[in-house]
Amino acid sequence: MTQQGAALQGYNNELVKCIEDLCMQKEQLNKQIQQAEEEKSRLQHEIQTLNEQLECVCENLAQKVASRNELDKILAETEAAYMKILDSSRTLLSVLKKEVGSLKHSPELKTN
Repeated sequence: MTQQGAALQGYNNELVKCIEDLCMQKEQLNKQIQQAEEEKSRLQHEIQTLNEQLECVCENLAQKVASRNELDKILAETEAAYMKILDSSRTLLSVLKKEVGSLKHSPELKTN
């Protein structure tokens, strides 16, 4: 019976050691889970912060694009008006040259 008692004691010791090993593995796994949860939380916070920054950048960009589009419109209108002024100036110059040319041929302006 002593042998059986010794064998039982040996099994018990191994069983206790296995249970202790499992408990240590559980502790290590709990630490890893806690670290992963902290990392997850940190990343979620970063994502939220980045999303807020992205929203601000998108709003700012939309405002700048709208301003640029308005400037493009103003520039196009200004260039069109300027081209009309150039065309009118060219027409005026042409008319003025014709008038001056016909005045040169007028007998009243010829000198004796």
